[in-house]
Amino acid sequence: MSKPNTIAIDGPAASGKSTLGKNLAKSLGYLFFDTGVMYRAVTWMVLLRNMDVYNETWVTELTMEIQIDVRSPSKDDGRTCDVLVDGQDITWDTRRPEVEGVVSIVSTYGGVRKELAAQQRRIGLRGKVVMVGRDIGTVVLPEADLKIYLDASAEVRARRRYDELVARGSPASYDDILANVVGRDKIDSTRVVAPLVAAKDAIILDSDKMSIDEVFNYVEALCK
Repeated sequence: MSKPNTIAIDGPAASGKSTLGKNLAKSLGYLFFDTGVMYRAVTWMVLLRNMDVYNETWVTELTMEIQIDVRSPSKDDGRTCDVLVDGQDITWDTRRPEVEGVVSIVSTYGGVRKELAAQQRRIGLRGKVVMVGRDIGTVVLPEADLKIYLDASAEVRARRRYDELVARGSPASYDDILANVVGRDKIDSTRVVAPLVAAKDAIILDSDKMSIDEVFNYVEALCK
């Protein structure tokens, strides 16, 4: 059997999706596409144009006006991909703190999700892609050759994020992180448009019981 051409990885926040996706894409020589960068791109454009991020109509209209593209990294500066809006490289702008603060608001808008799902699908259908998100196997690429749903308890995910921040020397509160994870889970699982749920044909992995390496080795074996 040939290796899968399109791979969808879904799961809740901080479950290890991005780490798995990056390692898998590197192993296969595929594009690593974390769909969250698209929501960050829209958020940055909203802020750049001094628009009201809480005005769903305006944000949705802006999303429909712009074309976002995600490609393999063109520069060796730590990026995992290029993020382009109408041909302009905004890769690092999407990582600004002001974007981080409000991107979760933008990601709840139904019109934004619908438009970005179409743009994500356009990129995914090019093939040779590992796409990571929360609705890839169910909405964006339901025909993906391989679907993984990576899960973990809120407590374990919060602990991992806490340990990561502490290792960087950044201030961190486990209780605050846990509350944020639980809150994000509620938003993701109860939103009207494309709620977080495992696809019926997805392989569900509980990373509470597996190390990062064990998860990667298992999924890599499925691909190769």
